[in-house]
Amino acid sequence: MESLIVDEKIKKSRIPARLDLIQSGTGLILGLFMWVHMMLVGSIILGKDAFYFVAKFMELSFLHPTGEGYPAVVFFAVLGVFTLFIIHAALGVRKFPISWKQHAILRQQMGMMKHSDTNLWYVQVVTGFIMFFLGSVHLYVMLTHPGQIDPYLSANRVINHNMWPLYLVLLFAVEFHGTIGLYRLCMKWGWFAGKNPVESRKKLKRIKNRLAVFFLAVGLVALLVFSVIGIRHKDRVGEPYKPQAAVEKTLLVSNSSS
Repeated sequence: MESLIVDEKIKKSRIPARLDLIQSGTGLILGLFMWVHMMLVGSIILGKDAFYFVAKFMELSFLHPTGEGYPAVVFFAVLGVFTLFIIHAALGVRKFPISWKQHAILRQQMGMMKHSDTNLWYVQVVTGFIMFFLGSVHLYVMLTHPGQIDPYLSANRVINHNMWPLYLVLLFAVEFHGTIGLYRLCMKWGWFAGKNPVESRKKLKRIKNRLAVFFLAVGLVALLVFSVIGIRHKDRVGEPYKPQAAVEKTLLVSNSSS
């Protein structure tokens, strides 16, 4: 019993709580960013011109004298996301089972408890492990090619560079990890708890499920559209996209000159 007595003279460390706060903060930022990112990527569903407009807007093309944009803006944005990604992953690893024995014990306890939120945490562990590798690859590609985001060049990466399997697996990992993570943040910090926490938990779970289905649908359709564009553009790898307005302007100038 003596070993269970807490020595009040020992100063309690606040570091674990601060690390938890940082992990929650980076997770919140990354989760919200991924939703915005998915909507921006999903603009390809509306057409190549729509995606081109979004890509150039992100490069602040409206501030460029010729409208070409500044790829450096994308570079620093990706660098910031990559930094948050590494910090969040490093803090998340603290809570992973670090040996097969710990993993076996955890699985045994999960089987006995049959607690849905614990199962969701385990899904986060698995998807987080997947994201650490696949997400790093995707971010590195974007970091080293910040100026190559347009309907054709992006579609070429999907098909010609055989990136579609990576994007497909990463899509499911990100959406499950992100929606579960935001749900668990609400539970952990008591956001939207309301007067009836039990009912609030049920509502948040329903919202989580619907958001996951919505963003998965957007991502799958966007990936399909990119795949179709990539297949049709396969014989012209490296050719950048020109918006319809620019093509028509070029033709008009050419006809006027002739």
